[in-house]
Amino acid sequence: MADLLIRGGTVVDGTGAAGFRADVRVQGDTISEVGPNLQPRGERIVDADGCYVTPGFIEAHTHYDGTMWWQPDLDPLPGYGVTTTIMGNCGFSVAPVSSDPEARREMVKIFSFFEDIPSGPFEKEVAWDWKTWSEYKQSLTSKVQASANVATFVGHIALRLTVMGMAAWERAATPQEIASMATHLEDAVSSGALGLSSNLHDHDGNDRPVPTMLADDAEFSALIAVLARHPGTLMQVIVDTFMRKTGPAATERIARLCEGHAVRVQWAGVPTLEFQKDIQGPMLEQHERFKRNGRDFWTAFTHVSPTYTLSVNRSLFFAQTNDYVWHEVVLAPTEADKLALLRDPAWRARARHSWDHDAWRHSQLAHPEQLLLLNSDNGVGPVNLSVAAYAEQLGVHASDAMAEWLINNGLQSTVHLAPFAMDEEMVVRLLKDPYTVGNVSDAGAHGQMLCGGGENMLLFTHYVQKTGALTVEEAVHVQTGKLAKHFNLGDRGVLKVGKRADITVFHLDEIRHREMKKVFDVPDGDGGHIWRWTRDPAPVRLTLVNGIPTFDGAKFTGAFPGQLIGPVLETA
Repeated sequence: MADLLIRGGTVVDGTGAAGFRADVRVQGDTISEVGPNLQPRGERIVDADGCYVTPGFIEAHTHYDGTMWWQPDLDPLPGYGVTTTIMGNCGFSVAPVSSDPEARREMVKIFSFFEDIPSGPFEKEVAWDWKTWSEYKQSLTSKVQASANVATFVGHIALRLTVMGMAAWERAATPQEIASMATHLEDAVSSGALGLSSNLHDHDGNDRPVPTMLADDAEFSALIAVLARHPGTLMQVIVDTFMRKTGPAATERIARLCEGHAVRVQWAGVPTLEFQKDIQGPMLEQHERFKRNGRDFWTAFTHVSPTYTLSVNRSLFFAQTNDYVWHEVVLAPTEADKLALLRDPAWRARARHSWDHDAWRHSQLAHPEQLLLLNSDNGVGPVNLSVAAYAEQLGVHASDAMAEWLINNGLQSTVHLAPFAMDEEMVVRLLKDPYTVGNVSDAGAHGQMLCGGGENMLLFTHYVQKTGALTVEEAVHVQTGKLAKHFNLGDRGVLKVGKRADITVFHLDEIRHREMKKVFDVPDGDGGHIWRWTRDPAPVRLTLVNGIPTFDGAKFTGAFPGQLIGPVLETA
């Protein structure tokens, strides 16, 4: 660990305050001095002339829980200034875990389906030498070195599977099981977990609601009571604003159950897509009412359209558009099985019917002009046209046209989805709102659907430079001090003396929101590799994690200084 002096930059401290010209001295893992014209003391000098010097960026919603075991560089995050990632979201976490192998495998299956994370490496690369969350902390700390700090929720689904086994899919918990879940949660938050994440949204590939949707009020109340005994912890709840649109009712339920408890709640959240307008108004009213009533409720939201590509190898797209016939192709175990389905006349007839009658009418399946044939694995083509246009060329149904294209171009080909239309006005309103959680990306998940990492650059390239809707100070605040405050990471997130030296240096004219590219570096569990999407670096000039550079302006440095961190309440 070498001390550093970052000289000549404009410090944007993460509070939202105006930037100012200053130097920053780092000693060890701590910011020791911020001020003009600091004199060198033999440290390494970093020239930040023309650059912004900011707190390290925080990824508010990722799924590296398994991925970090085989991809500890967290690519592409170092090149995007990321110093902290939040995991354990959506009710999914790898701890606690049941002693029953079937229940443990079920947690892997849930991750694999909902987050498109390959099950092979999940089974073989993750240590799985824990039962409780505190044991998981010991294992992770000793066995995994990552490029960024990680903080994690305890997944409510993991709690249910640990205590109830496979019955978690079938029924409400008994009082004894609820008490056991509360004990596990107590162990986790006492050991540094952020809090509890739950899920009132998802259905699996067989259209089963996830186990947490079977949790009754007594179960939620017991878990909320645990959080209330631990200041600084919080509760995250994912509600459905996308498919069945039950979000408003689910949010009211959580608000009622949290009444009278000093528990911070992150709920997802006020919708930002045009097709969600029917529930956007009611959920915005909830958000404003929570603020008026002094409730510690923060809405999470995304500043980008959530899905970019679909694949028949690893994708929850079809299931989450309610087309379970096309999802059969995703579930088929081999390429031969997938091809057999795509060629089968009976399957094609069912697929046409499901496409027309079962798929949600707001999904791209109902708008094949928004399904773009761009990424052919073998180059046969055609490319650069829509499924609708290809169907017209062939004189067939859009479902048949997409099946033909995948057969001809290879099953590693992907169909790109035109982004959903965004409500830009609402995005900007939420970015500026003090009770929101932005910079939600899903990085680490959906490797063959989207590359969540790097979406934070849009806060600068689009909202600062292109539209002028944000100042640099606001764009920095959204992904630094504001998130540190929300997650109670009181020892970082703001660039001032005494804080951890998580620092990003970047030149506004150099960073870009890079296009996705394929890399074949994901272990398949059998000695080979499969592909994922990633991006080239933005690049930032410097990413500093706990005082150690992880990105040097051109490439990942190979350093792994990240730590497992938890709530640290602000004392000054």
